[in-house]
Amino acid sequence: MQLQQRINAFVKLGEYLGSSEAELSAILDKASMHNGWFTQDNLSFALECWSTALSEENINSWISKYELKDTEPKTIAVVMAGNIPLVGFHDFLSVLITGNRVKAKLSSSDTVLLPFIAEKLFVIEPGFRNRVDFTDERLTGFDAVIATGSNNTARYFDYYFGKYPNIIRKNRNSVAVLSGEETQKQLEGLANDIFRYFGLGCRNVSKLFVPKEYNFDDFFKAMFSWKEIINNNKYINNYDYNKAVYLMSNIALLDNEFMLLKEDPGYSSPISVVFYEYYNSIESLKQTLEENSEQIQAIVSHLAIPSAFSPGNAQTPQLWDYADGVDTLEFLLGL
Repeated sequence: MQLQQRINAFVKLGEYLGSSEAELSAILDKASMHNGWFTQDNLSFALECWSTALSEENINSWISKYELKDTEPKTIAVVMAGNIPLVGFHDFLSVLITGNRVKAKLSSSDTVLLPFIAEKLFVIEPGFRNRVDFTDERLTGFDAVIATGSNNTARYFDYYFGKYPNIIRKNRNSVAVLSGEETQKQLEGLANDIFRYFGLGCRNVSKLFVPKEYNFDDFFKAMFSWKEIINNNKYINNYDYNKAVYLMSNIALLDNEFMLLKEDPGYSSPISVVFYEYYNSIESLKQTLEENSEQIQAIVSHLAIPSAFSPGNAQTPQLWDYADGVDTLEFLLGL
């Protein structure tokens, strides 16, 4: 396949993902039954995001800074996470758009969507069929590895895959920097960054940095745009559990009956909980963020902070917004 064939195929796939085909609706039902965190709303949001991302203009803008040559394809083992729907799709896309073969090990939490989408891709462009392999077996016969997991699993990845060229991703969380001068619209955008996917994604904001004497009233008003989240049984169970644990430990909380705010220096908060921390100045905070960059996936703020996403955009990254800041295409093309 030539590069333009591959581009054309993914553009058509994007159009399909944005359609209202009955079979697409049926597969979303199946994915939701398989994983209770994958609600119809979140599944539809994920498909809509990928449909938008896979426009010809976006793909060409993404690959324009690279020199993609048609060389002998390499086999890339991709170990995928399953915390949010299609979280491994960017790696899948990156391997194939560069002309390589993907050998994917799916998370048990997300086994439905990507194989279905891959079959659609094969119909659009049959040349991809011999370049995609989903396996439940031990990974063998590959040239490089892209693996995503927790800090704990990353140690195993390092052990098993360390001798191969690799990208190994660990736990990361996203943060928001507030000034107290945000508009209601900006704060409601932040609510999307917090609650989309129930806070399970690495791009979900799990930590707030706020100025001294920050008044949380407007923040909590904006959070009510997501009040229906409490109707999800899995979410409310986490909320009730975390609230009980904190209260039994006499830990001070801010609570709006469906989310908890806890003053905490950490970055990785439990489901239904957002940590917060006060800062003295933006300049000192920038230094703190830089020092902790390996824990941070994305920064959300309306302030002039390097690489910050505007509120409401953390969950809709562009194709060139790489996880952990590691350029996947550069890695693949350099093999």
